[in-house]
Amino acid sequence: MGATVSCCMSPGGSPKLARRAVELDDYPITTTADDVSEDTGTYLQHISDREVPDELAQESNPSDNARASTIFLNKSQTDGTSPGLLSKKYSSCSTIFLDDSTVSLPNLKSTVKCVTLAIYYHIKNRDSNRSLDIFDEKIHPLTREKVPEDYYSVDPEHKLIYRFVRTLFSSAQLTAECAIVTLVYLERLLTYAEMDICPCNWKRIVLGAILLASKVWDDQAVWNVDYCQILKDITVEDMNEMERHFLELLQFNINVPASVYAKYYFDLRSLADDNNLNFPLEPLDNQRATKLEAISRLCEDRYKDLGKVTIRRSLSADNLVGVRTTHAVLS
Repeated sequence: MGATVSCCMSPGGSPKLARRAVELDDYPITTTADDVSEDTGTYLQHISDREVPDELAQESNPSDNARASTIFLNKSQTDGTSPGLLSKKYSSCSTIFLDDSTVSLPNLKSTVKCVTLAIYYHIKNRDSNRSLDIFDEKIHPLTREKVPEDYYSVDPEHKLIYRFVRTLFSSAQLTAECAIVTLVYLERLLTYAEMDICPCNWKRIVLGAILLASKVWDDQAVWNVDYCQILKDITVEDMNEMERHFLELLQFNINVPASVYAKYYFDLRSLADDNNLNFPLEPLDNQRATKLEAISRLCEDRYKDLGKVTIRRSLSADNLVGVRTTHAVLS
C-alpha cells in the first residue's frame, strides 16, 4: 500500500497466503451432524457468523456512533489535576477577536496539540497494560537506540508525544483533518482490539494511525517508504506488517462519518478549553472584515435566490418560506 515493497507483494513470499492461513487457524472448519454437506462433508463458517453483530457495542463506540461520548474526553475529565489559570482574549467595542479554526478547516498547530493531549490522557488514565507484540517497541524498535528497561512503566510527557507527532506531520506535510482522523482510528483500534495504549506501544500505535489516516484522508498520500526516510531506522517491511495488522484489527472499517468527525473536532475544542490550550485569536482588521462581508453577502444572495424560487413555484401561503426584505432608508 504505497511503498516499494508493499504489503501485497514481498520477496520472501506472499503475505496474502500467510494471512489466509492465519484466518483459517482463527476460524477452523467445524463439522456438525446437522450442517454436514453431502458434497463436501464439512461445514464452512459463513463470514457473517464470524462477525459479532452487537448493536449495543457499536452504539457505545464513539468512533462509529456520533451519539457516544469520546473516550479521550472522559479520561481527561477523570483526571484529578487541574491546569493553571491562563489569561484569555475577549472582544470589546474597539477590538474584535476571531478564531480562524473551523470544523472544515481546523488550525493545524492547535489541532495537533489537542490530539497529542488526548493521547497523553489515554496513556495516563489507562485501565491496564493490554498490548500486542506488533506494537511493542522493544520487539519492533523504531530507532537503533537501546530501549530502557523501565520503558513500559514510565508514562511519556505531553511534550514528548507532541514532538513525535509534530515531526511526522511537518515532514509528511499532513493536514489538521488528518490529525482528527488519526485520533478516530486510534480509539477505534483500542475498542475493537480491546487493548490499551501504554508507554511500550504508543509510538507504533500512533504511527500506524497516522499512516492509515494519511492514506484514507489525503488525496496525495505519503508512501510507506517516505516514513522510512523520516524514521531512519525503520524498514518498509516493518511498516507494511504493522499497517496490515492495524487494518485487520480495525476489521477493515476505515469509514469516518461526517457526524463522527464533527463530534471529535468539537470534543477536542472542549479538551482545549479545559486545559487552557486556546486556539489562536486574531484581531479583526480591514482585510478580514472585507472578506467576511463578501462571504456574508454571497450567502445572503443565495438565500434570496432560493426564496424567490420558492415563492414563484407556488402561491400557497404554506410555501412562503422565503424571507421578505424591506428596503431601509438611511438619512
